[in-house]
Amino acid sequence: MSQVSNYSIQAWKRCMMLIQNCTSMRQLKQIHALFVTHGIHQNNYAMSKLVSFSALSSCGNLSYASLIFEKIQAPNCFIYNTLIRAYSRGSRPEVALNYFDKMLKKDHIKPDNHTFHFVLLACVNACWVDFGRQIHNWVFKNGVFLSDNHVQTAVVRLYCECKNLSEARKLFEEIPCLDVIQWNVLMNGYLKANLESRALGFFHEMLVSGFEPDEFCLTTALTACAQLGALWQGKWIHEYTKKRGELKPDVFVGTALIDMYAKCGCIDMAVEVFEGMHKRNAFSWAAIVGGFAVHGYARRAIHCLERMQVDDGVIPDGVVLLGVLTACTHAGLLKEGQFLFDNMESLYGIKPRHEHYSCVVDLLCRAGQGDEALKIIRRMPMKPLASVWGALLTSCRVHNNVDLAELAVKELLQLDSGNGLEEEGAYVQLSNIYFSAQRSEDARKIRRIIVDRGIKKTPGCSLIEVDGMINEFVSGDVSHPDRAQIHEILELLSVDLV
Repeated sequence: MSQVSNYSIQAWKRCMMLIQNCTSMRQLKQIHALFVTHGIHQNNYAMSKLVSFSALSSCGNLSYASLIFEKIQAPNCFIYNTLIRAYSRGSRPEVALNYFDKMLKKDHIKPDNHTFHFVLLACVNACWVDFGRQIHNWVFKNGVFLSDNHVQTAVVRLYCECKNLSEARKLFEEIPCLDVIQWNVLMNGYLKANLESRALGFFHEMLVSGFEPDEFCLTTALTACAQLGALWQGKWIHEYTKKRGELKPDVFVGTALIDMYAKCGCIDMAVEVFEGMHKRNAFSWAAIVGGFAVHGYARRAIHCLERMQVDDGVIPDGVVLLGVLTACTHAGLLKEGQFLFDNMESLYGIKPRHEHYSCVVDLLCRAGQGDEALKIIRRMPMKPLASVWGALLTSCRVHNNVDLAELAVKELLQLDSGNGLEEEGAYVQLSNIYFSAQRSEDARKIRRIIVDRGIKKTPGCSLIEVDGMINEFVSGDVSHPDRAQIHEILELLSVDLV
């Protein structure tokens, strides 16, 4: 210990014991004062303990960690890495890159493998693709990419999160010794890009390559099955988890199975998995409530609000309440839905968010109470987005309310976050409403606007699973390999229908 002359061994041991047992920022500040009193604040190892607790502990204070850092005369690589790591995974990842920049300006410090890993994570969370690409080139030139699996994973994650999947796949194939985490990162990248079939393809490729998927990989694969409606493949994964005896029962895999079965039309299987789970959390309850909502079992969804508290001690959160509201909307339970919405905060401590307002507007609109829905929209504490005005517009078409439809379209087109799909849908719906109200001239004007602005209708798409294979059909597409046989069957069916 180079600075042992500046403080006693007893003071050092006492301070190290205190920081090791520290459980709150209040304690840490007292320990920090002791460090200064005994001169221990000049020791980087001691100060790294303070920085680590403040920056990384669940009861820490990242701003205080930064203040400690500023008082350290010559921070070492570990202290820099601690702050870069903490900021990279928080809400201000750009600060991590600022610390990295400070680190590079110091002649006596060089970034190590951990530094690059955390900086790449910051680039992912800050969506700084260009800077991330520079770091990628750096680690590739200095050989870190080929030698450190954490850096490899971070680089692949960078390109996946930035939707550059071709580059992610290319780098993935250059990794000499793959692991299941890297497989899962790649699968998740394709899943988030709505390329569920490709994600499942990588899952099968992983199995063929001899890798045994962990709970995270299985959850990703089941999510892909749920979004595709791939029931056969989802069932296969379910059986695989049963046969893999070393796989511990996992709440996330169980929740993914519930979601998959519910979305594939097998609500009974979803309930069976749910009831068989030894441990359930809010996500599990949200999944089964969502399943009940989709399948029209509104009363069972409502019953879950009480049962989840009694059986598992889980308080309903905003996602669960949204699922119950959706169930009420689909089943037309107006009174029950309104009661839940009006009492969310008093009963469960949840303030209605935009999605809850959108759901109750949809509920009122389906019940033919468009004017009441408009009153709720006007009372919203946040700016109404497309989902709210879209629900109102759909109601206007059903109930032939032209004036309200014109208002909804006007509001939709004024949204800053609007996109081509919303614009197209708004114009098409308004045109149809005009036709239904016998206002053909107004309908033709809207049709001309659609043509003049080059707005194209998004082609419809449907998926069907046959013998474990997902078949996708897009309106106007003639590329399906079995198109001729499909048309022959359709012709035979049409004869029987006539």
